[in-house]
Amino acid sequence: MRSPGILVISHGSREPYWVEQVDQAVAKLHLPKDIPVVVSFLETVKGRLIQDGIDHLEALDVTDLLVIPMFMSSGSTHVDEISYALGVKDAPGKETDLKPFRRKARVHFGSPLDDGEDVARMVWDKVRPLSLDPAKEVILLVGHGSVHNSFLQRWEQGISSLARTVQSVSGIRTDYALLNPESVHDKAAYWNQERNHDVLVAPLFLSSGYFTSRVIPKRLEGLEYRYSGAPLLPHPLLTTWMDSQICELLQGMQKEQGQTVDRSSTRMS
Repeated sequence: MRSPGILVISHGSREPYWVEQVDQAVAKLHLPKDIPVVVSFLETVKGRLIQDGIDHLEALDVTDLLVIPMFMSSGSTHVDEISYALGVKDAPGKETDLKPFRRKARVHFGSPLDDGEDVARMVWDKVRPLSLDPAKEVILLVGHGSVHNSFLQRWEQGISSLARTVQSVSGIRTDYALLNPESVHDKAAYWNQERNHDVLVAPLFLSSGYFTSRVIPKRLEGLEYRYSGAPLLPHPLLTTWMDSQICELLQGMQKEQGQTVDRSSTRMS
């Protein structure tokens, strides 16, 4: 009998507030009581790293790990190295210090946030208070990005798609910029100075921290813009997004289990 457990993985932070926001979102999941859930972090959160989470779930006799990578983009190098260390892929896309984890359970790996409608609605809810005259405004999504070409392509694919969805949801023209490689200043200057739009800056980060409070404002120095610094958390739709991910992974596990049973029946007949 297969027994699933949920392993939510996020980056982690030394700031207790950052960790609390993730924990609170996960605590609101709508799950059967017999499915255990553990929140683990890639780094900095002592006693709650990914191996700790795996060990805890396997101690509960979990046979299948349903992994939710709570990261913004498929272009994240962290998503890549975690999937490698969990055995989802044979080799990482770039060199990593992350070693393969000890595990016995099967791994079912979900997807980062990327570009879904739930994400777009979260972004719009956070930036909506800044909007005064939609016809003269542009929402500028700001993501981390990557200096590695293959990862950058995934970042751009996801954030450009998200920009289209945010525009559809909000009714406001939407563009995007990345911190790596730097395009934030030029994009904001273009919309504000050349197109005469008010720029509403929307940071694509899970929780408040160094990038939302320091890096983004630094890149925008000397420009006119509106910015609250509000990240996605807290927001109830993040829990909704996780619920949907878990449902898909459970269905995939059950389908796989059914196929295994069918093959066994065939061999016995």
